[in-house]
Amino acid sequence: LVLEAMEEFPDSCFVEDVAICTDKCAVITNPGAASRNKEILGIEPAIREYFNDEDVHRITSPGTLDGGDVMMVGNHFYIGLSERTNIEGANQLIEHLGKYGKTGEAVPLFEVLHLKTALAYLENNHLIVGGEFITHPIFEKFNKIEVPEDEAYACNCIWMNDTIIVPEGYPKTQKAIEDKGFKIITVDTSEYRKLDGGLSCLSLRF
Repeated sequence: LVLEAMEEFPDSCFVEDVAICTDKCAVITNPGAASRNKEILGIEPAIREYFNDEDVHRITSPGTLDGGDVMMVGNHFYIGLSERTNIEGANQLIEHLGKYGKTGEAVPLFEVLHLKTALAYLENNHLIVGGEFITHPIFEKFNKIEVPEDEAYACNCIWMNDTIIVPEGYPKTQKAIEDKGFKIITVDTSEYRKLDGGLSCLSLRF
C-alpha cells in the first residue's frame, strides 16, 4: 500500500517512525519530535485497514517512541532509548506487546539517531551491526555482519522474502552480506540520506 504524500510534513515519508506493526497488533507511536506528531493522522487510517480496533494501541505522553528505535527479532523487541524514544515510551510498548505474548527490552543509545541506524536483523540469527553496537554485550549472541565505519549508512538494510534490500554504493557491506549466502537488491537512497533517513524508515512490514 502506497500512501498519499503529506506535503505539510516533510518527514512523513519515514512511515516506520509513526507505527509499530506485528503479526497480531499495531501500536501508534508518539514521535519524539513534536513537528512529526500529526503524521499519525495520516498513518492510523491505513493501519486500521489491517488490524481490528482492539488490536491497535497507542503510546501516550509523557511517553515518546519512534519506530526507528524498535527492532523486532521474532517475538522479542529491542527498543533504543534515544533523543526520540524515552523509557516511558519503551515501557508502554513492552506492556502492549506483552498482551500478545511478546517481550521487549530497552537499549540505551549514545551515538546514533535511532537504534536501526546501526542495526538490521536479517533473520536466522544474522545481524548487521555497526558503530557502538559491534561490541555491545546485549547483541553478542547474534551472528554479526560488521559494517566498517566508512560505510556506516549501509547498516540500515531490510530482509524481505529471503532477499536483503541494501542501500546502493556500499560495496564492502554488500559483499559481506552476499558472503553469508543472501540474495540482495540495491536501491538508491541518496535523497533520504540527506535527512538521515534509511531504507527501513520508508515502509512498515508485517
